[in-house]
Amino acid sequence: MSALTRASESEPISSRRNPLVGQLRDLQDARGRQQQQRLLLEGTHLLEEALRLGLNLELVLATPEWLARHGPLLAALESRARLQPATAEVLAAVATTRSPDGVVASVAIPSLANASAPKFVLALDRLQDPGNLGTLLRTALAAGVDEVWLADGADPHAPKVLRASSGAALALPVHRLQRDELRQRLDQAGAAGLQRLATQVGDGAQPYWELDWTLPTVLLLGNEGAGLATEFLALADHCVTIPHSGAVESLNVAVAAAPLLLERWRQRLLSGAAAPAT
Repeated sequence: MSALTRASESEPISSRRNPLVGQLRDLQDARGRQQQQRLLLEGTHLLEEALRLGLNLELVLATPEWLARHGPLLAALESRARLQPATAEVLAAVATTRSPDGVVASVAIPSLANASAPKFVLALDRLQDPGNLGTLLRTALAAGVDEVWLADGADPHAPKVLRASSGAALALPVHRLQRDELRQRLDQAGAAGLQRLATQVGDGAQPYWELDWTLPTVLLLGNEGAGLATEFLALADHCVTIPHSGAVESLNVAVAAAPLLLERWRQRLLSGAAAPAT
């Protein structure tokens, strides 16, 4: 009997008081994720990404309509997860989005291997907005970042971050650190020969393309409103800026990160060297 047949023959959960519904709803909150050591994935795309990455899926909750439309995906889920139909009302109670596409899933928190000697690191200081963090993680993955160091700020495992990253948060080693731990890692990075770059508006900063981004690098980015803390700015070997029109005072951190992170890739391609490994 196929996964689709078994799921279609199961009675859909119709009560929000069902224990499975409660378990999944708890994953909306950081405490619930910590207690269960699971994440909540919302939507078909994140489910496909989890499968592609070989993650340990546990429960897939889907409406009968979604199950009927996704036979090939269900075949890929065979023996990988428990499939449980649920009414649209129940699924809406589990999901954090206003218009869920018909499926949510729980997955064990990924255990990702760290780079033995990372050559490209993104360090984030108190980034608060989940959408910004998710966008940054997606750009970091595209740019070949080895690790992300995150001091305080938004939870990289929050559903909104996972959605905004389009699954990149599942594929990148992201380390949540205390501020003193980040400072210690930045000290160690400098001692290991990595250049530490920080963004700065105004005098004293050079256009970002004037630096050699092909060198082992840590890029430091700060809080959306307050910017990078003085204690971390003081550790930077170079300060860079993105020249832009004076019509705006500063750029959104996720927007500013894109040219900075991808400059390493551009310089490697321009020099004829092999693109950095991803």
